[in-house]
Amino acid sequence: MQFDDSYAQILRLNVAGSPIEWLTWQDATTLYARELVTWTLGDTVRTVWGGTSRLNGERSFIKLHSIIACAGDVHHHHNKKPALTNKILFRRDQNLCMYCGKEYLDKDLSCDHILPTSRGGQNIWTNVVAACRRCNHFKQDRTPEEAHMELLALPFEPNPAEYLALMNSRRIRADQMEFLKTQFSKNCRLQ
Repeated sequence: MQFDDSYAQILRLNVAGSPIEWLTWQDATTLYARELVTWTLGDTVRTVWGGTSRLNGERSFIKLHSIIACAGDVHHHHNKKPALTNKILFRRDQNLCMYCGKEYLDKDLSCDHILPTSRGGQNIWTNVVAACRRCNHFKQDRTPEEAHMELLALPFEPNPAEYLALMNSRRIRADQMEFLKTQFSKNCRLQ
């Protein structure tokens, strides 16, 4: 499969090498131009051409790498806790029902609360799993133990590297995934 770099996203890290967010190539270009990129990793994903210098007649350009590190808090909207969405939950659980073990499309899965919310269960990563509609309906307002259903894997909250891989899994480059994998926890089931 051919990788189309027009949709390529740049992985932004802090200076210590912790993953922060995905950037468009346009946002990354701005950080390079503002000289906020302190170091880079990975392949060059795009060359952005600028204007011609009136001093020497040479055309300017910026080579964008797939992974960039920036000093300081460049964007202030970065959340500390990963947002819990069905899309990312289903990717975390590899589109498998965590009760019957069968693989499903997103539209055929639902979010099941291990301890139902009606009984005080919270809508947090460690209390939810992907479940097919049949299993979720059978479980109803009970715990897995009460419904005599066994969880196939324990739920976990993705760390920042895992979360970024889950949210961009269909467009992630091999060099970016290789970097992110070095920071995956032992609970992570991502390949």
